[in-house]
Amino acid sequence: MQTRQLGNSGPRVSAIGLGCMGMSEVYGHADESESIATIHAALDAGINLLDTGDFYGMGANEMLLRKALQGRPRSEFLLSVKFGGMRDPSNAFIGFDGRPNAVKNYLSYSLKRLGTDYVDIYRPSRVDPAVPIEETVGAIADMVKAGYVRYIGLSEAGADTVRRANAVHPIADLQIEYSLFSRGIESSIFPTCRELGVGITAYGVLSRGLLSGHWSKGPTADGRDMRIHMPRFSGDNVDRNLSLVDSLRGIARSYGCSVAQLAVAWVLSRGSQIVPVVGARTREQLKETLGATDVVLSADGRSLIEEAVPAGSVAGERYAPQQMRTLDSERD
Repeated sequence: MQTRQLGNSGPRVSAIGLGCMGMSEVYGHADESESIATIHAALDAGINLLDTGDFYGMGANEMLLRKALQGRPRSEFLLSVKFGGMRDPSNAFIGFDGRPNAVKNYLSYSLKRLGTDYVDIYRPSRVDPAVPIEETVGAIADMVKAGYVRYIGLSEAGADTVRRANAVHPIADLQIEYSLFSRGIESSIFPTCRELGVGITAYGVLSRGLLSGHWSKGPTADGRDMRIHMPRFSGDNVDRNLSLVDSLRGIARSYGCSVAQLAVAWVLSRGSQIVPVVGARTREQLKETLGATDVVLSADGRSLIEEAVPAGSVAGERYAPQQMRTLDSERD
C-alpha cells in the first residue's frame, strides 16, 4: 500500500482510507460479519486510516470497530473520529454542538465505545455556528495535551474557518467531499489548505455510488437508504448524472480499469496531500477500490476525464437543502 503524509502536522497514512459509516446506517441494511471481514481485509491490505463518527448508528459504528479491531496491534491502525452531530430518538439530526465541554464529553464516550486510550484524529463533524471555531479547536487541543487525541482535524469547513482553526493549533487535515461531481473546494478551500500545510481527506469520491459505474436508476430496495432524499439521485437529475458516468466508460477501458477505479484514481492524481476515504461495505467493493492505486493517469488522461465530466456539470446539490445550510464549506 502506498502512503501519503497527512498535512504538515499529521501522520503518514495509507493512500486510501476506509470510511465505515455505511456499515452501520444511511445506505440501508449492512451485514455485520461482512463489515468486520471488510475491515480486516482493509488492514491486511495496508489500509491504516479508519474513519468513523460517534453519531454513526448512534454509537453503533464505534462499537463495530471495537469488535473488528480486537486483537489487532494499536499501532496497525489510525482512528479518525467525528463528533458533534446531535440526533433525537427518531434518528433525525437536530444540530451540532461544538462547545468545549461538549467536545470533552463526546470524546470520553468515544474512547469507551472504541475501547482505546486515544483517538488519532479528532474533528467536529460540522462547524457549530454558535461557537467560535477557536473555542472548539482549543478544547480538542486540551485533549491533545492530555494525551487523549494525537491530531486535530476539521470537516466541511470553509477556507476562513480552516485558517482561524490552524492559528489555534496545527490542523492535520480537512475532511470534505471531493470528486469529479463535487469540485467546489478547488476555488478557495484547496489553495488555503495547500498554503497552510493542511491535508485533505476526501469523502464521497464515488458520489455515494453514483460514480461507481454500477448504479442504475430505479427504486431503492431499502427505505433507509439516504440516497432517496438526495437531489443527485432524483428525477431528471439522475438521468443527467448517469449520462456523465457513461462518458467515462471508454476512458476507463483504455486504462484497463473500472469506472470506480478511474474516479478514485482521478482524486488521487489531484495532489499528494489528498487521501480518498472510500466507504466500501464489502470485500468485493474494497478489492475494486484498492485497484485504483495501480491506475496511473497521464496528463492527457486527466484532461479527457475532466472534459467528459466538466466541473459544475453534475445535476443537483450534494445534499438536500436543509443539510446544505449546515455546511460552512459552502459559504466560501
